[in-house]
Amino acid sequence: MSDDSDLRASDADRDHVAAVLGEALASGRLTSVEHADRLESAYTAKTVGELVPITRDLPAVSASNVPAAIEQQVIDSKFSKIVRKGRWVASRNTRLSGRFGALIIDLSDAVLPGREITIEADAWFSKMIVRVPENARVIDEGRSMFGKRDVSGGSQADGPLIRVTGSSKFSKVIVSRSTDDWNLR
Repeated sequence: MSDDSDLRASDADRDHVAAVLGEALASGRLTSVEHADRLESAYTAKTVGELVPITRDLPAVSASNVPAAIEQQVIDSKFSKIVRKGRWVASRNTRLSGRFGALIIDLSDAVLPGREITIEADAWFSKMIVRVPENARVIDEGRSMFGKRDVSGGSQADGPLIRVTGSSKFSKVIVSRSTDDWNLR
């Protein structure tokens, strides 16, 4: 990372801090709550200077020990219901797969790794509900056949970009900011 604290932080800078935090969690230096709080701070930091205090009290991690960022995560529901909410670490690419099941995913309190994430929603005879943060920009690039696909969100000023892809058949896929949709559980 650069010594100039006014420089804009890159995704690589944020990923390096995330690696240090991951190592600190694995070695018992941070609790899971401390890890989640610091990780969120790292991924929302705009400058290199904002990243420095996050790991100041932790040992450095060599470049060879830096794990790759969580690039892809799969949440799969077959003949079951899965609910993911509260504080959790999302990935840059999250694949939601539902087959005769239900997936309810809440990103409003999740730690988002970067300014853009992709949700690939593939549903067959299933129901998927994804709640996005209030300030999120949502782009729908998915398709549906014999089902309902309701992706709302439009564009907000400075929130994360959430790109929704995938296809649904005989299913319902809802992506919104509204908690009213959560009554469908």
